[in-house]
Amino acid sequence: MFRSLGRIGFAALWILLNAGAARAQSYPTHVLRLIVPFAAGGLNDTAARLIQPHLEKALGQTVVVENRTGATGIVGAELVARAAPDGHTLLMVASSYTVLPATTAVLPYDSERDLTPIALMGTNPLLFIVNAQVQAKTLGEFIALAKANPGKLNYATPGAASQTRFVAELWSGRAGIKMQHIPYRGGAPAVQSVIAGQTEFSALSPLVSLPQIEAGSVRALAVGSLARYPQLPNVPTVAESGFPDFEAIQWVGLLTTAGTPKSVVDRLNSEVNKALKNSDLIAKLAQEGMLPAGGTPDEFRNLIATEIKNWKETARAADIKPE
Repeated sequence: MFRSLGRIGFAALWILLNAGAARAQSYPTHVLRLIVPFAAGGLNDTAARLIQPHLEKALGQTVVVENRTGATGIVGAELVARAAPDGHTLLMVASSYTVLPATTAVLPYDSERDLTPIALMGTNPLLFIVNAQVQAKTLGEFIALAKANPGKLNYATPGAASQTRFVAELWSGRAGIKMQHIPYRGGAPAVQSVIAGQTEFSALSPLVSLPQIEAGSVRALAVGSLARYPQLPNVPTVAESGFPDFEAIQWVGLLTTAGTPKSVVDRLNSEVNKALKNSDLIAKLAQEGMLPAGGTPDEFRNLIATEIKNWKETARAADIKPE
């Protein structure tokens, strides 16, 4: 009798495993939803609409981009976290995703456990800029200026809970300087404040700062990527400027619901990586100041985990209280 029950148990397990494999092989079976947790026109939305036709062609199914805004991206992320784990609901996130655990007291999902990374799609460095009249041509000279004027220099950010604030606090802590934080409502007003001299420093995306650098309205002291930025080949990295391994990048990437079969995640990862070799997509990403990324789901997972840890530590060190 026990032997028969054992055979029945193994048979049931075999059926379940093969049913899961069959579902993965038949993926996708219906329309995919690509959730953008911010309004149309932003970087998340642009990235979603750039990858959409490539996924549709590769998967043979319609991909519908949906803007589900609210609570700094939390509403859209929660929707995907609670979706069926079958790979038919995707989420386009930006690097602000890893800041939320440090700025939000209670999230309705776990950023590492409830969502599964698929692929990093694109990156750009934050550009460390100063007002054109600031008497500093290098990061070292700016540090000396800040130390000579403790607490008198201001830095602009696109918001109190923005990645720029955390990058500025992390870097200034390592540099041993103290600046005053001035938050604005977005990157455009933040860069305008630096141009006008209302603030002396910021760390902003190329999309808002590169045109001002090229116009001479602000000066670039360093770039946040570990490699030099192609559009600014003569500007050193922060790491080259005395802060080894310091990296400050923005990124966009795809996630899906935790528990989605690995074969489905791998399929999506493969298709995104293939798309990122398309010259037209590369050119359109460049227009947004982005460089194609790609890589494995595990590499993307490690990036997310590292940033969440870093920003939580930065919040504690800078006494930034979650709300």
